[in-house]
Amino acid sequence: MRILGRLAADAPHQLAISCAGETITRAELAARSNRLARAFATLGAGYGDFVTIGLPNSIDFFVTVLACWKLGAVPQPISARLPAAERAAIVDLADSALVIGADPAEHPGRTCVAADFQPDPALADGPLPEVVSPSWKAQTSGGSTGRPKLIVAGAAAEGTPELAAAVARMRPTDSQLVAGPLHHNSPFTAAFTGLLVGQHLVLLPRFDAGRALAAIAGHRVGWVQLVPTMMLRMLRLIEESPGTYDVSSLHALWHGASACPPWLKEAWITLLGADKVFEMYGGTESQAATLITGEEWLTHRGSVGRAALGEIVVLDAEGERAPTGEVGEIYLRGPAGAPPSYRYIGAEAKKRDDWESLGDLGWLDAEGYLYLSGRRTDLIIAGGANIYPAEVEAAIDAHPLVLSSVVVGLPDDDLGERVHALVQAKPGLTVDDLIEHLGARLVRYKVPRSVEFIDEPLRDDAGKVRHGAMREAAIARMTNVLGG
Repeated sequence: MRILGRLAADAPHQLAISCAGETITRAELAARSNRLARAFATLGAGYGDFVTIGLPNSIDFFVTVLACWKLGAVPQPISARLPAAERAAIVDLADSALVIGADPAEHPGRTCVAADFQPDPALADGPLPEVVSPSWKAQTSGGSTGRPKLIVAGAAAEGTPELAAAVARMRPTDSQLVAGPLHHNSPFTAAFTGLLVGQHLVLLPRFDAGRALAAIAGHRVGWVQLVPTMMLRMLRLIEESPGTYDVSSLHALWHGASACPPWLKEAWITLLGADKVFEMYGGTESQAATLITGEEWLTHRGSVGRAALGEIVVLDAEGERAPTGEVGEIYLRGPAGAPPSYRYIGAEAKKRDDWESLGDLGWLDAEGYLYLSGRRTDLIIAGGANIYPAEVEAAIDAHPLVLSSVVVGLPDDDLGERVHALVQAKPGLTVDDLIEHLGARLVRYKVPRSVEFIDEPLRDDAGKVRHGAMREAAIARMTNVLGG
């Protein structure tokens, strides 16, 4: 962790992180993480060990990850809100040497410390002997099966974050808004890249559209990474109160994680300028990734870009390359001769030769630009027609009273499956209004046959949703209503 030490030495009083009224300087961050690393060592964590981190977005999260790296341990972040049984499955899979933010009674035989754990103040806070963790992160994913797996990064905790920052248009002098949950890969990667090139991180404990917009204005934020759900909620506030929210400081807005409705992306391009909006597609596995600028997108509307890392193909059901414009399964592979970018614990990659699939469907145009259709496991087949939930959700979300939506296929005796929409909306929206809105945007067979209004958000703070779980819950509700 020479980088953090160098930053602290160069500008010890420079703010490193601000969160909910609390701040920490570079020097304080270095000292606190040094002391915590020594405390973790006394608890048995060391080189190559997995340390499961169940902390919410907070300064403590950063201190904890940095302490792991300083020991040569591997940080393995999880949601702080995981049920005990789900957390236990992950901890057992990782064989964690240390679990942060958990009750020891829930993990017999494991060393656990509470979320508010504080090291002995008698421990030294000076630099530790230099050691490099063999893997800089190990993210968790449930995937389509719902069973946990670890995605262990192939790269060690060393390198030059300046290279990643340059690709992402990060400026060291920027403030970066960290709006997503840090246990997810994209916010984790962006936040630590920014921190280690010298950015001031403005961290939200949880995403809130109003607080995000206030933070951008108050801290003159220059760089932010969002997901479409966040973009939609923020746009609604901007539209409701024109002139209230100042986003003029932004020079780079990145988005990804899920397909962005073209109308929503275009609205942000209009708001900020095409030269300030960027998109990336790829997985935590990092075999390959696409990138597209706002200017490119305007001439390739709906695309997530061309391969900027590794290679991408679209294959049909027989494993042959799909013709231009034809939907198939997206497969990726890393740059020729590059070492593996990850390894799984608890799962096997889906492969065709040396190509790997993350389960996404899409198509390529004649210039090699990729367009997403949805997840293979989420595809709805109604009356023999393929319906991609992302397309229907984009049309639903375009209604000004809609806050979020999820589309699933429910069993149907006639069609096999019927399109069912779960919608979180502002007061005043009726089913008839929504169907009329969709009739002008979708062919008839894609319009939901049923609509269910839901009071709470349908996606998490990272914009993620498990369509399968939503489908099963909707079926259960329908069964209860019908008395089945």
